[in-house]
Amino acid sequence: MIEVFDPPTVHRPASAYSQGALVTGPARWLHISGQVGVCLDGSVPEGVAEQMEQSWDNLFAVLAHAGMSHRDLVKITVFLVDQRDVKLWRQIRDRRMQGHACAATLLIVHGLASPQLLCEIEGIACQPA
Repeated sequence: MIEVFDPPTVHRPASAYSQGALVTGPARWLHISGQVGVCLDGSVPEGVAEQMEQSWDNLFAVLAHAGMSHRDLVKITVFLVDQRDVKLWRQIRDRRMQGHACAATLLIVHGLASPQLLCEIEGIACQPA
């Protein structure tokens, strides 16, 4: 069972995520490598919004391959190369997560593996066994 929560003794999150995610009982765990905005054909969209959408598509494809969905995400870590993209990130994340607010960390980094990459998402998912 997965329970996401925000303790009353900790400051409320600034956006749609939870301070903690507690998993109890037997479960299947999936650790998802960082997913970037690279399409199946190897192309990289130029815009940050398009790369964010493709990153989510790739993350959801890994989840689906394991028989999981976004509701099984316990934790995501997001890397953006431009702090000005945080608001856009939150809008896209909120739409793609459909109200599911797992634990999350967002980092602004100097760069990713390739200079054309603008965002990356990694995740941990859990599903009761």
